Amino acid sequence: MQTEQSIGYMNIPVPKDMNLEEEINKLRKEKNAVVLAHYYQTGDIQDIADFVGDSLALAQWAAKTEADIIVICGVHFMGETAKILCPDKKVLVLDLNAGCSLADSCPAPAFEAFVKQHPDHVVISYVNTTAAVKAVTDVVVTSTNAKQIIDTFSPDTKIIFGPDRNLGNYINSITGRNMLLWDGACHVHEQFSLEKILELKKQYSEADIITHPECKQPVIHVSDFVGSTVALLKYTIQSDKKQFIVATESGVIHEMQKQSPDKEFIPAPPNDSTCACNECIFMHLNTMEKLYNCLRYELPEIHVDEAVQQKAIKPIRRMLEISEQLGL
Repeated sequence: MQTEQSIGYMNIPVPKDMNLEEEINKLRKEKNAVVLAHYYQTGDIQDIADFVGDSLALAQWAAKTEADIIVICGVHFMGETAKILCPDKKVLVLDLNAGCSLADSCPAPAFEAFVKQHPDHVVISYVNTTAAVKAVTDVVVTSTNAKQIIDTFSPDTKIIFGPDRNLGNYINSITGRNMLLWDGACHVHEQFSLEKILELKKQYSEADIITHPECKQPVIHVSDFVGSTVALLKYTIQSDKKQFIVATESGVIHEMQKQSPDKEFIPAPPNDSTCACNECIFMHLNTMEKLYNCLRYELPEIHVDEAVQQKAIKPIRRMLEISEQLGL
């Protein structure tokens, strides 16, 4: 259970003249802490992290770390995943309010009832879910490994896929399957404007449109490449193109630019005309100041009910085992 004290520590003022990078480095060394950051974090957090990656990579690193403390710079479900994999370690997040609209779109009681209505279906859940949803799941997937893991099941296997309907629809379209989809979505990827993307394409006629499969089908249909966060990054590194219109959370552009400084990355805009890029409001609650406070006070800490943890770890381990077998 999180306390008001935990929440208060997130916002303790930090002296403006403090060298945050130096102090964070000192604290994590003293405490044998590892800092894991998602690609959707701000550039300063990505740069100071020990490891930067997508949800699959963060889970893989958490599972094998020898650190005493795991600090997750991401959103709440990522902290839960790390705690499920490492119940004996202290797992911290930077802000308890950093949730996930996709996870929120799949309440555990409703999803469990849905699963019980289809007892002959294998349950495949996206990693962007709560521990309680994972506890009623057969195997967890990420956007990096979803298709490959689903391909390990025979074509006639009845599958429930949740919670992202857009990713589920995309996988159905490229595999010929007819998975039963939970009706959830990510607020970032739902909001991309097809009209504005096409306007950008006129302005940057030589640019490739690269898109995350959580986007709606009309955006996917006009894209030159569709793939997970890691796949999009690899595509920009390997491509001969010099310009890319990027239809995913704009934080990944930081790593794209680092890997390909000679290329130009244009964030695809959302429907909101006041913003030229599309950011996850939850991911961007995290700051360097909160990272410092998190390490200093070792709060907020993630806790997962033991009974839920014992059920939820099975589908996560299955994902990691299959991913290792497939070389992902």
